[in-house]
Amino acid sequence: METRVTREVMGALEEAARRAFPEEACGILLGEASSVTHFQETRNVHPSPETHFEIDPQALIAAHRAAREGGAQILGYFHSHPNGPAKPSKTDQESAAGDGMLWAIWGEGELTLWRDEPQGFRQVSYSSNDR
Repeated sequence: METRVTREVMGALEEAARRAFPEEACGILLGEASSVTHFQETRNVHPSPETHFEIDPQALIAAHRAAREGGAQILGYFHSHPNGPAKPSKTDQESAAGDGMLWAIWGEGELTLWRDEPQGFRQVSYSSNDR
């Protein structure tokens, strides 16, 4: 099943990556089923933000709370690779939980989506058509 990402979200991801450069941007992908309709940019609280990302835990807790109260569901996470390709790095692979969440990665001027599966990352096709 193809994942839908709104054009608004696509633009927000690109802008977050550009604004954070030369550090990694990060945030939370929100929506319903296979549609990413919102992006919540968060602080990167990792001690080495030039090469790693860690979503602000308070923002993640707040997003989970909002989802439980009927808000948009957490579908996955976003981060950028300021000096690398838009694919999971060795560090990403080591920190992945295999929990089925989406990972959106911006790198070298492009966005890719990946599913964090127990066997490793699998690239996911997506469209950005807003209908």
